[in-house]
Amino acid sequence: MQCLPNLYKKNWYILSFLLMISIASLFLHSYGKSQSFIALNSYHPFVLNVFFINLTFMGDGIFAICLILLLRLVYKKNQLTMALGLSFLFSGIVVQGIKNFVFAPRPRLFFEQGQYLHFLDGVSMANYASFPSGHTATVFALATVYAIYTHSKLKQLFYLWLAVLVGYSRIYLAQHFLLDVIIGAIIGTATAWLVCYIQYQYQFGNKKSRQELNITSTMLVH
Repeated sequence: MQCLPNLYKKNWYILSFLLMISIASLFLHSYGKSQSFIALNSYHPFVLNVFFINLTFMGDGIFAICLILLLRLVYKKNQLTMALGLSFLFSGIVVQGIKNFVFAPRPRLFFEQGQYLHFLDGVSMANYASFPSGHTATVFALATVYAIYTHSKLKQLFYLWLAVLVGYSRIYLAQHFLLDVIIGAIIGTATAWLVCYIQYQYQFGNKKSRQELNITSTMLVH
């Protein structure tokens, strides 16, 4: 998966992401914080409860760490694991920094009793630190790195929509509001893109410097 040279060929991925963010932001602007949350949570069958309870773990820090260690120790994907690790680390730092400065109650504390009826049994409900969504930032950071590191547009689309589903799971499970998820997605994607850009510049900048040095040495010899 040596695809860093294709960093600048992922414009369609970013455009798809921006389109998704624009639609979500328009929806949020139209309905507001409370009504957008309720509108996105009007259907709660048992099968979706089970599905999203399990899917949301893909945004957990434990999942990210296990994935990175697996790719590094078993599959020896050095460049990929470095990009994943740094993206996960820096997106987490940004998210936690914002959480420490912004007071944002989660849905269970935000809504009055009886206003929302789909809190799920067995799902841990934190009361504070809703903004932004750390799970969403993590999964979008991982998905964006994977999208950059693959040639297949189909796989890139799969990674994007998988991240979208994980982000939506945070709303479905009443852990976050739509705004929390939107900002988390932006943080994760921007962090991953920046990490890969720096990695690209470092790798190919050094390669170019070595080539220029070899050319100069050859000219001196002749």
